[in-house]
Amino acid sequence: MSLSLIGIILVQLYWVNSSIENSEDQFKRHIQQVLGKVAVKLQQKDEYKFLELYKAYEDSIGHSPSREEMQAAYCNLIDIKANSKTKQKPQSSKNKETVSFDTVDISNGNSVDHDVDDLTAIHKKDTIAQTKLEEEDGDMQVWQRYQFKLYVNDYRESTPITERVSINDLKRKIKVELAQSGVDTPFEFGVYKNGEPTELHSGKLEWKEGTSYQYPLYDDIDGKTQYRLVISFPKKKTFIFSSIVGITSLSLIFTLIIIIAYLSAINQLIKQKQISEIKTDFINNMTHEFKTPIATINLALDAIKNPKILNDPDRVQNYLRMIRDENKRMHSQVENVLQISKFDKKELDITKDQADVQEIIEEAIEHVHLIVEARDGRLTRHFNAKRTTVLLNDVHFTNVLVNILDNAIKYSEGEPVIDIYTENVKDFILIKITDKGLGMSKSVQKKIFQKFYREHTGDIHNVKGHGLGLAYVKRVIDDHNCDIYVESEKGKGSTFIIKMPLIN
Repeated sequence: MSLSLIGIILVQLYWVNSSIENSEDQFKRHIQQVLGKVAVKLQQKDEYKFLELYKAYEDSIGHSPSREEMQAAYCNLIDIKANSKTKQKPQSSKNKETVSFDTVDISNGNSVDHDVDDLTAIHKKDTIAQTKLEEEDGDMQVWQRYQFKLYVNDYRESTPITERVSINDLKRKIKVELAQSGVDTPFEFGVYKNGEPTELHSGKLEWKEGTSYQYPLYDDIDGKTQYRLVISFPKKKTFIFSSIVGITSLSLIFTLIIIIAYLSAINQLIKQKQISEIKTDFINNMTHEFKTPIATINLALDAIKNPKILNDPDRVQNYLRMIRDENKRMHSQVENVLQISKFDKKELDITKDQADVQEIIEEAIEHVHLIVEARDGRLTRHFNAKRTTVLLNDVHFTNVLVNILDNAIKYSEGEPVIDIYTENVKDFILIKITDKGLGMSKSVQKKIFQKFYREHTGDIHNVKGHGLGLAYVKRVIDDHNCDIYVESEKGKGSTFIIKMPLIN
């Protein structure tokens, strides 16, 4: 069972770890896709802006401008747009290579942002219509696309990135793509150029391995780029864990139930083993307790049969008294067992009346004082309580006190020394019975009120009893709504304390 439980726990831990790793891989793929889409949109936006500028400049000069003409004109972008409607005298383009981009397709199959102005949209519509060329024109399209990238690259190099992209626009693009990918967690972003941050970045961007991702921006004709789009997720772990928290919680709950059931089963096995040992001791003790009076009765009966004793009335009466005493002893032991059984079945009806508890204590002392005197012991009363009226059953409560006093006598080596105290504490009376006997360890103190329990002392019969006296005491005390405690130290004696509510 232990090996199986450990195996289940290890499998669950492996499964949870694998789920987290899979979620992280999936998260990484989503982020790379998001960054790729944002990079494409930024690329397209630059191409549309360049195409707008190119068309405006072409209209202003009356012919398709060369790269050299466009490079010279980038510093006057505003003037170009302002003069786009005014035809200027055509300039000579001799010895200058020119190209027309009317048929260039810059959509790449991707949707275009809604923030592109109307003129750009018109150019897109025209270029899409013109790109449906025949297959024999394929080489011309490749050459045009190559030239277009060269022009766009010149435009990027001549125009700062902060004039081409705004922080809010970039943030919106990223946010939209993250939402479409189902990534709903705070993020920081920025654009780096040659490893250094540009002005395009959020306030708290910080590169951290495992929570930050990057993607190249604005690659040139050779596929190289100086720019990197960086995005960071400060609460990445929380987001990933939240995606698997439901099924993980169920797994942990079921595993916990299995662990609790396992521990409960082990606990029950240990308890059953202890109960088995206690019952074995109880049977041994009961056998010994009955064996002695039975042997005594048999010996007394055999003696009475002897004609010499039969003719001696005094000796016959003596043997008959012995038989009667031993019979009472066996009857008392059987009665204790029956009383405990009735308590367990809740069949014992205990009626209670008002009584003076100190008078009940005196009555209990009368039952044991001859035994104390026979062993040359001493029993001292310390009655300090002023209020002593309680609700109790005199017979059963007397038995409780007798049981405690009898234990104090039995477990005292040599002459028993017993002190009985009473005192008032608020609306309660405390009864303390103290002895100077063998005492008990802490572990024994926790078990002495259990049925059949007896402390092992090497010789199981060195003190007579069968482990029912204090169990009976505990049940009677509980029935009286009282509390009983024990204070003891090995070799220094014990003190039993009964706390009873007073009747006002």
